[in-house]
Amino acid sequence: MVKKVVTPLTNETVADLKAGDSVLLTGYIYTARDAAHKRMMALLDEGKKLPFDVNGATVFYVGPAPAKPGHVIGSAGPTTSGRMDTYAPRLMEKGLKGMIGKGKRSQDVKDAIVKNKAVYFAALGGAGALGAKCIKSARPVAYEDLGPEAIVELFVEDFPLIVVNDMYGHDAYVEGRAKYEVR
Repeated sequence: MVKKVVTPLTNETVADLKAGDSVLLTGYIYTARDAAHKRMMALLDEGKKLPFDVNGATVFYVGPAPAKPGHVIGSAGPTTSGRMDTYAPRLMEKGLKGMIGKGKRSQDVKDAIVKNKAVYFAALGGAGALGAKCIKSARPVAYEDLGPEAIVELFVEDFPLIVVNDMYGHDAYVEGRAKYEVR
C-alpha cells in the first residue's frame, strides 16, 4: 500500500509512517546540501532567522541540474545524506520533520529522528529524471550564489519515496537486510 503524504509534516503524519512504507509526497519541500547547511548553522550560531521556516518542513538533499527550456527543473536525484549528518539533529530541534536523500544515516541522526518525531525518506538514486517530473515549481529562496547548492522551494506532486528511518527507531536498511541474511 502506498501512503499519500502532504507537507508540511505534522507529528500525526509522521506517527503514521513506518520504516519500509512507500510514500507519494505532495507539497512544498526545500533543497539544501552541504554548503547551504553550513550557512544555516552559521545563522543559528549568530541567533539569526533561517531562510525558510523549518517547522514541519522537509529538506531534499539534492543539487538539481539546470532546467531545459520548457521544464521547471533539470534532473533532481538525491545526494548522499550522510554529509548532512552533522547538521540534521540541530535542524530537527528547530522543527524540521522530514529529510529526503539516499544512503544510511548516523546513529546521532537516527536518535534525533526518534527524539524529535521526524522521518528520513529515501528517493530513488539514479532516477533524477523521474524525480524532476514530480516537481511542479521551483523558486529560489536563499544562497543563489551557490548554484545547484542554493536553497530552492519546490512544489512536488506524488514524489515517490520510501521511509527509511521512522520515529520509532526502525531502519528499513537494517531490517530489510536482516530478512535475507543466512542464519
